[in-house]
Amino acid sequence: MPHRIAVLALDGLYSFELAIPQRIFGRSFGAGPHDEGRTLYEVVTCSVRPPGPVRTDADFTINVERGPETLATADTVLIPATYELGPVHSEGRLTDELAAALAHIRPGTRMVSICTGSYVLAAAGYLDGRPATTHWSHADHFQQLFPEVRVDPDVLFIDDGDVLTSAGVAAGIDLCLHIVRRDHGIAVANDVARRTVVPPHRDGGQAQYIQRPVPDTRFANTTTARNWALGRLERPILLRDMAQQESMSVRTFTRRFREEVGVSPVQWLTRQRIERARHLLESTDLSIDQVARDAGFGTSTSLRQHLQTALGVSPTAYRRTFRAGRS
Repeated sequence: MPHRIAVLALDGLYSFELAIPQRIFGRSFGAGPHDEGRTLYEVVTCSVRPPGPVRTDADFTINVERGPETLATADTVLIPATYELGPVHSEGRLTDELAAALAHIRPGTRMVSICTGSYVLAAAGYLDGRPATTHWSHADHFQQLFPEVRVDPDVLFIDDGDVLTSAGVAAGIDLCLHIVRRDHGIAVANDVARRTVVPPHRDGGQAQYIQRPVPDTRFANTTTARNWALGRLERPILLRDMAQQESMSVRTFTRRFREEVGVSPVQWLTRQRIERARHLLESTDLSIDQVARDAGFGTSTSLRQHLQTALGVSPTAYRRTFRAGRS
């Protein structure tokens, strides 16, 4: 059966965030020889009350046809952002209605929040002693209200196993794509990203707020260097070589790169090579040594170290996981 995701629609919800789960998970289809075209997720929307209207941040309401008992059937519960959190936002406590709804959730259910939906998870105790994030503009208030949560205000999303939180708006897309990648691998996630016309991957550790998120057209950006590097990941790439593609000094290039991308050139290169390695491990029968060379890590030892740091698994274990899932 498809993995069931229940989206909890609260009054005052942001309509953009509400649409993300259906758009990403609802367009995720199997890509392997045994499950090609199979629907991987069932996305359902429910309310904390019996079926009826739910207010949004726009000039319309939505009619939700399922009540809180739907949460008891979910494999994953996802809580989008809302601007009407009431005592959840002001006092850090659940309303009786919301607490009663969350009581339907079965132990072991995966919990996910987008933006200020993290307030609900924190008030319910799901984030106690755990790392979490929320929209950067709410991070200080969130930390003061929930001191037991380890808040990281600088990242797009945090995956802490069975509890995942994201920053605001588009970071919800990044988190949902990450979940698809975690559940079903790169090929499926890339396919739904293409259907949605969004970048297939922004790493969770990327900065939420970049000082100059849209490059100033008066200055050269670093797009040419990045495209050049992506075309030769299997070869040695020096920082000065990337800077030369933009006719910049290494110092200027490094500063501009961080302003535009949110991470250093070296961090970005490592992430691109990890993505290349993951793709090769999932989609080819190349040896681990060859995957390491083709991804630009040089040796299987280097690949193993980087994959262990990034994902907590060895190349062999990663390949086995997704091959087993497809068969």
